[in-house]
Amino acid sequence: MFLYGMFRMGDGLQEAAGSKMRRILETLTGNRFLAVLVGMIVTAIIQASGATTVMVVSFVNAGLMTLEQAIGVIAGANIGTTITAQLVAFRLERAALPAIGLGMVVRLLGRKKRTKSIGDVFIGFGMLFLGISIMGGALSALKTYQPFINLMLNSQRNPVVGVVVGMVFTAAIQSSSASTSLLVTMASKGLISLGAAVPIIFGANIGTTSTALVASVGTSVAAKRAAMAHFFFNVFGTLLFLPLLKIFEAAAAATSTDVARQIANAHTLFNVSVTLILLPFMNTFAAIIKKVVRGEENYVERGAKYLDPRLLKTPFTAALQVRKEVVRMAKLCQENFSLAAAMFLGDGKVDRRRLADVESVIDELEEAISSYVAKISQNGISDEQAKTLTSAINVATDLERIGDHSTAIVEMADYRAEHNLPFSEEAIRELNDMVQKVQSVLAITVNALEKDDPSLAAKVAGMDDAIDRLEKELRAKHIRRLNQGICYPASGVVYLELLTHLERIGDHAVNIAETLMA
Repeated sequence: MFLYGMFRMGDGLQEAAGSKMRRILETLTGNRFLAVLVGMIVTAIIQASGATTVMVVSFVNAGLMTLEQAIGVIAGANIGTTITAQLVAFRLERAALPAIGLGMVVRLLGRKKRTKSIGDVFIGFGMLFLGISIMGGALSALKTYQPFINLMLNSQRNPVVGVVVGMVFTAAIQSSSASTSLLVTMASKGLISLGAAVPIIFGANIGTTSTALVASVGTSVAAKRAAMAHFFFNVFGTLLFLPLLKIFEAAAAATSTDVARQIANAHTLFNVSVTLILLPFMNTFAAIIKKVVRGEENYVERGAKYLDPRLLKTPFTAALQVRKEVVRMAKLCQENFSLAAAMFLGDGKVDRRRLADVESVIDELEEAISSYVAKISQNGISDEQAKTLTSAINVATDLERIGDHSTAIVEMADYRAEHNLPFSEEAIRELNDMVQKVQSVLAITVNALEKDDPSLAAKVAGMDDAIDRLEKELRAKHIRRLNQGICYPASGVVYLELLTHLERIGDHAVNIAETLMA
C-alpha cells in the first residue's frame, strides 16, 4: 500500500504537470548548476529518481542531452528523491484517511483530466501514510525478533553489511525513497539506530541505479554512459563517506534530537554533499565515464542545426542557412534509405534505433525549414530569393517523401521477417541491382544539391529512365515466376510493393534534380 501510494502520488503529479517535466529536462539543462536544480525539482515532483534518470537516459539516447548535462540532472535527482523520506519523518499518519477521502471527492467530481490527476495526488498521499501506519504497527514485533536484531547489530558493527542490505533491497523494489522511508518508519518505532541506518542509506543510493542501468540495455553508447554515470556517482559517494562514517553520523545526529528525522536528514545530507563535492569536477567525471564505457557516440543531432533566428533580418544569409539545412536533410535521407534497404536484404547489423531517430529528424527538419522560410519571407525579399526559398521548400518536401518510403521499406522488412517469407536467389539479385541503381541516383542528387551543380543534376533524369525501365522489367519477370509457381505468392506481393517504393524514390530524386536545373 505504501509503494502503491507513493507511485500513485508521483503519477498524479506527473499527469497534472502534463509534458512540462519532459520539456524542462530537455531545455533547461545547459548549465551544470541549472541541470542539478532541474533534476532536483523534477524528481521532487514525480517522487522517483529512477523515473528521472530513465528520462535522462532516453534524452541522451536521442541526442537531446549531453553526458555532462545528464550527470548534473542525475545529481539533482539524487537530492530530489530525499523529499519522500523527509515527508515521512513528519509523521502525518493522521492525515492519511482525510487525504484519501478528499482525493476521492476531487476524483469523482472533477471533469478535467488535470483535476482528476490532482485527486490522484491526494489519494496517493493518503495511501502512502496509511501504508506507513500499517507497516509501523506490524514492524513493532521485530523488536524481539533475534535475526532482525542481529542484522541491525551487524550493520552497525560492519557497515559493508548495511550497504549490501540497502543495495539489494532497493534494487528489488526499485526505489531508494521507499527504502529510506521504511528506515524512517522503523526508527519512529525504536527498531533501528542512526548508526545502523546510515550504511543502508548508502547502499540504497547504489541500488536505485539499477533502474537506469536496465533502461540503458540496447541503447546507444551515450545512453549507457549516462546510466553508468548514475551508478558510479553513488558508488563514489559511498566509498568517500564509509571511512568517515562516524563523522557523518555525528553531523546527521546534530540536525535533530529525533532519530527518524536524523535518518531522513542523513539521506539528504549524503546526496547534497556528494553533489557539491563532484560538481566542480563534472567534466573530469564525464571523461572517466567515457573511458570506462568505450565506443563511438552514434546519435543523430536533433532539430535544425543551421536555421539561426538571428539571421532572419538578413534574408540573403538566412537563405544560405536554409540551403545548408536542406543538404543536411538530404544526407540523412540518403543514409536512411541505405540502412532500410540493407535491412530488407537481410543485414542483421542495421541499427534500428538510428533508423527511427533519423526518420524523426527528417520530419522535424521538413517542418523547421518550412517555418523558417515563412519567417524569412516576412522581411521583404527579392524575386530571386523568393525563387530560391520556394525551391528549398519543394526539395525538403521531396526529401521527406523519400524518408517516408524508407520507413515503408523497414516496415516491409519487419513483415517479411515476422512471416518468414522466402525470396528466390534470382529475386534477391534483382533487388540488389535495383537498390544499387537507386543509391547511385540518390548519391548524385545529394552531390548536385551540395554543390548546387545543375550539370550533375541533369544526369539524374537519364538514370531515372533506366530505373523506370528496370522496374517494369523486374515486375514482368516476377509475375512470370509467380505464374510458373517458382515464387511464394505472399513474397511476390512484398517484392512488387518494394519495387514500387524504389521507383518512387527515384521519382523524388528526379524532382529534386529538376528543381536544381530550373
